[in-house]
Amino acid sequence: MQHLYSSDEQKQRFLKSIFDDTADDYDRIERILSLGSGSWYRRQALSRAGVKRGSKVIDVATGTGLVARQALALVGPEGTVTGVDPSPGMLRRAASQLQYPIHLGRADAIPLDASSADFVTMGYALRHLDDLPAAFREFQRVLKPGGRVCILEITRPSSRVGQAVLRAYLSTLAATVGTFSRLMPRTPELWAYYWETIDRCVPPATILAALTAAGFVEAQHSRTLGIFSEYTGRRSAQQN
Repeated sequence: MQHLYSSDEQKQRFLKSIFDDTADDYDRIERILSLGSGSWYRRQALSRAGVKRGSKVIDVATGTGLVARQALALVGPEGTVTGVDPSPGMLRRAASQLQYPIHLGRADAIPLDASSADFVTMGYALRHLDDLPAAFREFQRVLKPGGRVCILEITRPSSRVGQAVLRAYLSTLAATVGTFSRLMPRTPELWAYYWETIDRCVPPATILAALTAAGFVEAQHSRTLGIFSEYTGRRSAQQN
């Protein structure tokens, strides 16, 4: 199944509808899709980026709160975590599991004040964005001077063998989960869309260049197990 869109508006409608329609399955699918990286990996990645007790975090594309949950554990009662997502279904699911402020909004139009956060986080949603510069400029806007961004993503393996293994693995998991679990009707379509986005995701060099062009300094990329990418950067303390 290949998803084609004649406009950005059409793609945004598709994304909103499919995430709304699969919200109840999303946590389970995401755990499988991330190959068991789970809570521990998210928390360690956020900690490596500098999220700590007292930090003020905006979690963009918060979904059902998988990254926000780990951020809340790190910031403690002295800090705050605020979620932003374009899917009402995902936000309802997040609100049913966590207590934190949530807002309907997109990465390129965050409905929060300028210079209001120490960190902007995004977990496994970068590949859904069409306009990286616009999103990264918004990240800059809502960050305080010196604030940092931490983006987690699944990156397509560089070798053809690695790509084939990942594709086969995801296909096998999709068939297995669909056989032994009751799924929402559109969840198989979400699986297909996920592979498309991983397969087409822009390379790390392009993402780092977009971060730098948006004004981030110390933009860095690291990769774990060949596919789990972490992107970090800092808003310059000298910027207005």
